Amino acid sequence: MTAEVALAVPALTAVLGLALWAVGAAGLAMDCTDAARAGARAAARGDSEAAVRALIARTGPDGAAVSLERAGDLVTVTVRARAAGPGPVPLPALTVRGSAVAQVER
Repeated sequence: MTAEVALAVPALTAVLGLALWAVGAAGLAMDCTDAARAGARAAARGDSEAAVRALIARTGPDGAAVSLERAGDLVTVTVRARAAGPGPVPLPALTVRGSAVAQVER
């Protein structure tokens, strides 16, 4: 019985850690999408690119990369952030992103 528990506890701990990491990465992706939406709305209203980037820096995840694209009367904002690996496990970081498109107001 002790040998089974000695094998099961580390495995369950690893699965729980990976599950919590995945939930954290999903939350980070939602933060990226929310920041992209706010940035796209601001850009569609006619705010300057610097103002849009400042808004995303305030509302988005720390260290997020932002790209703004204008095509005709559409503005696309993409926010990317890196979700670090779970704990001390040497897994590569996961990059998550969120995008939003808005039509320029006239």
